[in-house]
Amino acid sequence: DEEDVAADAQNDEFAKYFNCTATPKILVTTNKKSSLETRKLLDELTNVIPNSEYMKRGKVDMKNLVKEAVEREYTHILVLNEDMKKPNSIIVSHLPEGPTATFRLTSVKLKKQLKRHGNATNHKPEVILNNFKTRLGHSVGRMLGSLFDMDPQFRGRNVVTFHNQRDFIFLRRHRYIFKKNAKVGLQELGPRLTLKVAALSEGNIRHDRRGVRVVPQPQTHGR
Repeated sequence: DEEDVAADAQNDEFAKYFNCTATPKILVTTNKKSSLETRKLLDELTNVIPNSEYMKRGKVDMKNLVKEAVEREYTHILVLNEDMKKPNSIIVSHLPEGPTATFRLTSVKLKKQLKRHGNATNHKPEVILNNFKTRLGHSVGRMLGSLFDMDPQFRGRNVVTFHNQRDFIFLRRHRYIFKKNAKVGLQELGPRLTLKVAALSEGNIRHDRRGVRVVPQPQTHGR
């Protein structure tokens, strides 16, 4: 099974990003009427993800938004949705052909809500994908990883971690701090949030996505 997963990785939609033969370019937007709280989180997410650009949704429907994104050579579109004026889900769609993942969003804390938080630099971060062991988990982890340039600037000492545990994916961002006696510490930069896969489907976000790969029942982390 591990050999099958490795073979999948060599030939999947995201191999070019992990091989550094393509650079991701992310269009980030919201639902049509976004709240201030959602826009604050969106601002922090664009700070976490290099090469991401915010586009105000306005009254543009998704079909036209995706068409424009493809024409402008974006590789992904990320949509932050909300309910009762609070962000509650994230859709990540690979362009132009998919796949598309929908994540439920919980436990959101912005940078200012974290004690003794640091301030991030503009360096490209190191990305750690932890505990994505099953075939499903591997697919989800690679989709999240493909949002980032896999050629990190280590001098920035920034690291973004996606840790998968019992089908919950914890997003954290830290900076390495080098202390005396060769000790290394971590300073959290924010934001902090938890994702749970709701669906992973073929096609991009504008399609009806009938070819649903999974509405997760099996675990994504292995036993």
